Amino acid sequence: MKGKGFTLIGIFILLVMLALAGCANQSNDDPQKDQGTTDQTNGNEQDGSAGEAGADGTLEPLDETATVKIAEDGSASGAGFYIAKERGYFKEYNVNVEFVKFGNSDQMLPALAAGKIDVAGGISSASFFNSIAQGIDVRMIADKGHNIKGKSYFSFVLREDLQDEITDYSDLKGKKVAISTKNAVDDYIFQRMLEHAGLTRDDVQFTLMSNFGNMLAAMANKQIHAALQIEPLLTKGIESGVHVKFGDVAADFAPKAQIAMVLGSPKFVGENREVALRFMAAYLKGIRDYNDVFVKGEGDEEEIIKIMTQHTALKDPELWKKVSVTGLNPNGRMFVEDIKRQYKMYKENGGIQGEVDLEKAVDMSLVEDVVGIIGEYK
Repeated sequence: MKGKGFTLIGIFILLVMLALAGCANQSNDDPQKDQGTTDQTNGNEQDGSAGEAGADGTLEPLDETATVKIAEDGSASGAGFYIAKERGYFKEYNVNVEFVKFGNSDQMLPALAAGKIDVAGGISSASFFNSIAQGIDVRMIADKGHNIKGKSYFSFVLREDLQDEITDYSDLKGKKVAISTKNAVDDYIFQRMLEHAGLTRDDVQFTLMSNFGNMLAAMANKQIHAALQIEPLLTKGIESGVHVKFGDVAADFAPKAQIAMVLGSPKFVGENREVALRFMAAYLKGIRDYNDVFVKGEGDEEEIIKIMTQHTALKDPELWKKVSVTGLNPNGRMFVEDIKRQYKMYKENGGIQGEVDLEKAVDMSLVEDVVGIIGEYK
C-alpha cells in the first residue's frame, strides 16, 4: 500500500497437530512451543510414515523434481519462502518453487482449494473464515506472522505532540483511533486493547482507514490521535517525527495474537504428502536463518537482508536493521487458541455466516512431522 510517498510491506500476505486422537498439548509463552493438538481426521498419513529420513535425521531428496506453486505478494512474512529459495533449501529436496500473484483472496482461496496452487499466505479475518464456512476447503498449516514481544511489528502509534497528554491506553477515551479493517485481525487487536484499557467501543472513535500510508498522512495532519500501524511505516513515522510508538501489542495485552498463517491445499497436504514434508522442511530452515539474524543477532545478516530486499517492497538495507520484523516461528507452530478466539469474536459480531470446523481447518501435522525429523529450534 502507498500513501504520501511511503511504501508498505503488505501483511496480506491473510493449527494444531492432527495426530493422536484425544491428545492435547499446552505450552508456555514461547511461540516456538505454543501449540495444540486435534484428532487425525484428514488422511494425512501415507504408508504409516512421515517420510523417509536419512541417517543424519534429514529427509532424502525426492526421486523426481516436484514443483510447488506459492501464492505470495512480496510481503515480509514470506521470508521463509524467499530465504529457502535463495539459499537452496528447496533445491536440496528436489523441490522447485514457483511464485504466483493474485489480485485478492477471492481469487486465491478457490484456486488453493482446487489444488491449482499448493501454498498461500492468509490473514485472519471474518471473510477468510466465511470462505471456509461456504465450502472453500483450505488448511492452516504453519505460522506466517505474529508479533515478537517487546518488538511488535504491528502495534499502536500515537501522534508525537500527544505523548505527554496520553500516557496510558485508557487515555484514548474519546480519541480517534485509526484501524485498517473491521472484523479482521486489526479489529481483534483493537478489541483486545480496549479490554486491557477498561474501555468499550463506544468510548473510542473507531476510524476505519484501510490504507496505512493514509494513516501516516492523517497523523501528520492531526486528523487522528492514534493508529494501529505496521512496519516499515511505524519506524518511518518515528524517524520523521510524525508519531511515537505507543506501548507494545505483544508485551502489553496480546502476546499470542496469530496475525497470518501459511495455507495449504488439501491435495498438497494429503495426497502429495512426501512433497509437502520436504517443502515444509525447507520453509522452516529458511525461517530459522531469519530468526538467527533478526532475533538472535547471529548468522549472515548481510545475505539475509539482501534476500529480503530482493523479494519485498522494503529495499533499504539499513532500514531492515531498524524495523521491528514480523515474528515467524522457527518450529512453524501457530497460536491455535488465539485463532479460535478470533473466530469467536468475528462470529459474535455477525461477520461469519455458517460454521467452520476448526479441528479440520487447522492442521499442524506437517510442522510436527518435520520438526520430529529436523529437530526443534532453540
